[in-house]
Amino acid sequence: MTGFSRILKLLPLLLFLFPASLLASGAATETLDLTGHAVGYISLLLFSVAYLLVMAEEITHLRKSKPVLLAAGIIWILIAAVYASHDLPHAAEIAMRHNILEYAELFFFLLVAMTYINAMEERLVFETLRSKLVRAGLNFRQIFWITGALSFVISPVADNLTTALLMCAVVMALGKNNGKFVSLACINIVVAANAGGAFSPFGDITTLMVWQKGIVQFSEFFALFIPSLVNWIIPAVIMSFAISKSKPEGDGEIVTMKRGGIIVMFLFLLTIITAVSFHNFLHLPPMAGMMMGLSYLKLFGFYLKKTHNKYAERGVLYDPEKADERLGDVVAFDIFKNVARAEWDTLFFFYGVILCVGGLGFMGYLGMVSHIMYESWGATPANITVGVLSAIVDNIPVMFAVLTMLPEMSQGQWLLVTLTAGVGGSLLSIGSAAGVALMGQARGQYTFGAHLKWTPVIALGYAASIAAHFLVNGSKF
Repeated sequence: MTGFSRILKLLPLLLFLFPASLLASGAATETLDLTGHAVGYISLLLFSVAYLLVMAEEITHLRKSKPVLLAAGIIWILIAAVYASHDLPHAAEIAMRHNILEYAELFFFLLVAMTYINAMEERLVFETLRSKLVRAGLNFRQIFWITGALSFVISPVADNLTTALLMCAVVMALGKNNGKFVSLACINIVVAANAGGAFSPFGDITTLMVWQKGIVQFSEFFALFIPSLVNWIIPAVIMSFAISKSKPEGDGEIVTMKRGGIIVMFLFLLTIITAVSFHNFLHLPPMAGMMMGLSYLKLFGFYLKKTHNKYAERGVLYDPEKADERLGDVVAFDIFKNVARAEWDTLFFFYGVILCVGGLGFMGYLGMVSHIMYESWGATPANITVGVLSAIVDNIPVMFAVLTMLPEMSQGQWLLVTLTAGVGGSLLSIGSAAGVALMGQARGQYTFGAHLKWTPVIALGYAASIAAHFLVNGSKF
C-alpha cells in the first residue's frame, strides 16, 4: 500500500476527529482583562518595537515581515501562559484560531489576485501600456494628468501598489533628467492610487477587509467614488501648475503583448465577478470565488503550455541570434512561477499584524481604545483620526483594529472610516505601501521631504473628500 493510499484511508477518520477536537476545545470561553497586567505592557512594547522596525525598513533593509512574525509568536506565547496559569488552557487557542481564520481568507484572496497580476506582467500587459504612453509624444503636464488618471482608474482593480509601480515606471522612463517632474508625478500617483483604491473592495487591503467582514456590500463601496475623486483632483490641480509643458525625450522602445494577454485580463475580470457572486448571492466567502477563479487561469495556462511554440511569441523584441538573452519571451507559460512571484513578504507581514493586533485585542486593549474613541469622542472624530493615524502607522493594522473593535456605527460612518483609512496614508510618503515602494523605485527624486512639502495640499484634498462624503452620502448617516 502506498503512502498516498494510506492517507486516503485515514482521511474519513481525520475529518471525523478534527471537528470533535474543536468542540472539545470550545468549552472554555472565559476571557481575562490583561490591560493592567505585566504581560499586557510587554506585548504593547513588543508590538511598538516591531512596528518601528517595519517603518525603518528602507533604512535597515530588514524585511517588514520578520519583526512582526516574531512579535506575534511571543505575544501569543505570553497570552497562552497566563491563561494556562488560570486553568483556561483552550481560551487562547480558540481566540488564535479565530484570527488565523480571518488571515486565511485574506491570504487566499490576495494570493489569487497577486498571481493574476504577475501573469499579466509576464504576458507584458503592463509593459505594452507603458511603451504606448512613452511613444505618445505628450508633454510633462499631460503625462502628469494621464498617469494620475490611470492610477485612479486601474487601482480599483489591480490594487494601489501595483498601479503605482506601473505608473512610476512610465514617469521614470520619460522624466529621467527632470527631478522636479518625477517628484511631483510620484506624489500625484500615490494620491491617485490610494484614492482610487478606496472605492473598491479590490483596490486596497483595508477595503477588502471591510468587504470580507460583510459590513459594506460590494455595490455600496461605489458611494465613495465622488469623495475619492475629490481627494485626488484637488491636490492634482494645484500641483499641476508646478509642472512645465515641455516635452520629454522618449526611448522609442516598442513592446508587443504576448499571446493570451487579453484573455488573462478577461479571466481576471471573470474571477472578480465570481468572487462577488459568491459573496452577494451564495453568501460564501469571496476567497472561495477567487480560488475558483484561479482554476480559470490554471486551465488557460495549461492550454498555453500545450499549444506553445517557442518561435510563435517572438514579438518585436525577439532576436533569433540572442535567444538565450530573451529566454523569458520564448519559454512556455508557467502558472506556478506566477504563484511563486507573489509578494510573500507582504503576505507574511499581514499574518504578523493580524496576530499581533488580535492578541492585543484579546487582552482588552482594543476595547479600551474603542471606548475612548468611539464613545467619548464620537464616531466622526474617531474615523477622521483613523485616517490621520494611517499616515503614520500602516492602514492595515489600524483598520484591523477598528474591525476587531466593531463599534456600533451607521453605514455612512463605516464608509467614512473606509475612505479615511484608504486615503489618509497619502498625507505622508510612508503612510502607504504605494508611497514606500515609490521612494525605492525613484530613489533620490521622490523622497519623504519632497512629499512633505505638499502635505498641506494633500490634507486639503483629505478634508474636502470627507466634506464631499457627508454631502453626497448624507442619507447613509
